[in-house]
Amino acid sequence: MKTILITLLLGIASIARTEAQDLDAALMQEVRVSIRKGLAWLKANQKPDGAWSEASMPAMTALPLWAIAASGEPGYDETIEKAVTFILSKQQPDGGIYVPVPGRQGGGLGNYNTSICISALYATGRADITPAILKGRKYIALSQHIGDDSHAGGFGYDKDAGRRYSDLNNTHFSLEAMRRTQAAEDLRPAGERRVDVSWDAALKYVMQMQNTEGETAGGFAYNTQDPKSGIATNASGRVMLRAYGSMTYAGLLSMVHAKLEKSDPRVRSAVEYAARFWTLDENPGQGQQGLYFYYNVMSRALSAADINTLDRTGSTGDILWREEILRKITAVQQSEGYWINENNRWWENDPVLATSYSLLALAFAAGFTQ
Repeated sequence: MKTILITLLLGIASIARTEAQDLDAALMQEVRVSIRKGLAWLKANQKPDGAWSEASMPAMTALPLWAIAASGEPGYDETIEKAVTFILSKQQPDGGIYVPVPGRQGGGLGNYNTSICISALYATGRADITPAILKGRKYIALSQHIGDDSHAGGFGYDKDAGRRYSDLNNTHFSLEAMRRTQAAEDLRPAGERRVDVSWDAALKYVMQMQNTEGETAGGFAYNTQDPKSGIATNASGRVMLRAYGSMTYAGLLSMVHAKLEKSDPRVRSAVEYAARFWTLDENPGQGQQGLYFYYNVMSRALSAADINTLDRTGSTGDILWREEILRKITAVQQSEGYWINENNRWWENDPVLATSYSLLALAFAAGFTQ
């Protein structure tokens, strides 16, 4: 029975941990060595209470936990147990997993933290923490904006921040958490109402950020108020958002979770943008800012979309993204086992964050997890 529950909780077929395509055996061995070094570094740098990095941000502990669980590597039971215990200790009466900031409404970034935390908890496959995951799902569902303005259907850092705010980054994490943990609803106690988000409203919100014309057509921006890469005006005077790399993959992943097919023109347009601006040397439109998140969300999005190659020039198999990203990430690992971005935008000079992003990217690109 326990095995059945764990399989149901994970919602992943046994094939999920097989290689996604025929990758070079020597490269796969190198990837495994890289992952083991990174995991060993994380284990050595876990705090006695089970946390990593900034304890007031449970997501900073959830990301390493998710990376360890996704790797499939044995020998980390104690590390996982300590991390799970820490994360669960931060679950609030409202179901969210965050640390309140006295006197600052929404200061705990409840939705952001909860979304990443329940994704990580779910990845462990532990049926005993299902109640915590279900509470987190309810919190996230209630965090979705309703109404008829530009925020409707989207998610921000925290719905209770005192103002309506949403962006594609928070929205994609929320949608991923809800889709990943969806099977947990089958374990909800009898009599409890099942919860979910409004996927139609979410998709409508997400599509506001996709650029439909110009140089960055098909790509996505952060949000309509602060697109991060600025705006441009077309020949007719229409103001357009400038898209950039990591948000384009966040948009692609959101569309996949909203059940759009690969043949959908909106999905095809995003994939064409990804091929047109393909690079692993920078986050297109942001330079070195958010580079490791870019690797991370790219791997999650293309894996979820079941895309193994990007066709940049019209020839099949032009870009073997899995092989290229595996080689790139293993090449920039520090000798001690961690990764770090010298550019501190979005906290990436914290080696815990950059290392977690990198390990997850390797696991998704190599097909060790889905």
